[in-house]
Amino acid sequence: MSTKFLLGEDAIPTHWVNLLPDLPGEPLPPLSPATGQPAGPADLTPIFPMALIGQEVSMEPEIAIPDPVRDAYALWRPTPLLRARRLEQALGTPAKLFYKYEGVSPAGSHKPNSAVPQAYENAQAGITKLVTETGAGQWGSSLSFACSLFGLECEVYMVGSSYDQKPYRRSMMQTWGGTVHRSPSDRTEAGRAQASHPTGSLGIAISEAVEVAASNPDTNYALGSVLNHVLLHQTVIGQEAMRQLELAEAEPDVIVGCVGGGSNFAGLVFPFIRGTLRGENRIRYVAAEPAACPTLTRGVYAYDFGDTVGLTPLMPMHTLGHDFVPPPLHAGGLRYHGAAPMISGLVKAGVVEPRAFRQNPTFAAAVQFARTEGIIPAPESAHAIRGAIDEALEAKEAGEERTILFGLSGHGHFDLAAYDAYLAGTLEDPEFSEEDLRAALDALPADTPAIA
Repeated sequence: MSTKFLLGEDAIPTHWVNLLPDLPGEPLPPLSPATGQPAGPADLTPIFPMALIGQEVSMEPEIAIPDPVRDAYALWRPTPLLRARRLEQALGTPAKLFYKYEGVSPAGSHKPNSAVPQAYENAQAGITKLVTETGAGQWGSSLSFACSLFGLECEVYMVGSSYDQKPYRRSMMQTWGGTVHRSPSDRTEAGRAQASHPTGSLGIAISEAVEVAASNPDTNYALGSVLNHVLLHQTVIGQEAMRQLELAEAEPDVIVGCVGGGSNFAGLVFPFIRGTLRGENRIRYVAAEPAACPTLTRGVYAYDFGDTVGLTPLMPMHTLGHDFVPPPLHAGGLRYHGAAPMISGLVKAGVVEPRAFRQNPTFAAAVQFARTEGIIPAPESAHAIRGAIDEALEAKEAGEERTILFGLSGHGHFDLAAYDAYLAGTLEDPEFSEEDLRAALDALPADTPAIA
């Protein structure tokens, strides 16, 4: 009985899967923050190279991966697919559990899948420096690594709570040549305006990074999630998983992934969803998010800014309001007020089912996984494990076989303070209140098209 299902380097995908042409309904355009009208390339060229803008709006079903990017991918791709046999036995479930493990990348997560092509295209465009935000530090680490491959400088604004909780993520970024600032900082107008929120948020850090990029002609901005081109780059995950499941002679009934902005989830599920939308399969898709930042389960579907201050285009998405500052939960990579427009549209269409999980049950699943499968998962990934375990237990109760695929988006080696808190019984379980929800609704931009 095989546990690992591996592919050779010749199986690294040659194209990214673009789901945009298959999405139900007409695509909704982003809106310019200055005019409120549909945003065009001119609104994006101050911070993005044209190659990435082209990927953002492309209606081609597949986009070729440049050879230098595939060469860099070969440092860690293809990543393994594993059968979680010991977890199945511990649960006593008839379900089959498979997981796609992205923690083998240099940065320890899925994030380099997009960091590498973003750094490459910016270097091709003559840009010398990239600036970005990071929550838990996964994206900042990945972009620092990618910039080191292509000779770019990298500057990172790190969410304050994660900056304090995860000092060794900072060390990783600095080892790869990155410069790291605690956000909110006093280095930007956006940061100074948010000094009353010292724990920070991804929205605040994005505002700081965009401000720096827009004011320096040799500097561009790189985003680790949400935008179409970022989700596009991540589809190498699902494409590999499809081939590996064929090796395992298995077809998934349900696929589970964690969602903050949505890039990891999209990367795993989009190649499968294309078949679902074309009537080729009947797979269910579960998006697992934290109860303290329940963007998909309790947010509103509306136009909103991608950052706190309002510098980015307005995007059609599920949102908790762009000035929402979530509590300092340990899944720092999921502390974002919005979700990717493509994923939000799929939730609205009923293709994706969102579920929210509290911190303590999520960490209980993470510990059970570590004690059976051996890998200590990142807190973000633990939400997918919680969702997959719940699916397996439902199959057990129903007495039915069920094949479950979930994304293990990264390891938790730099998140052990969170495990300390859980094992000591001091981990809190913050939730999103009705008062928080009302405040989010009140903060939405006025005079935007109604889309809910």
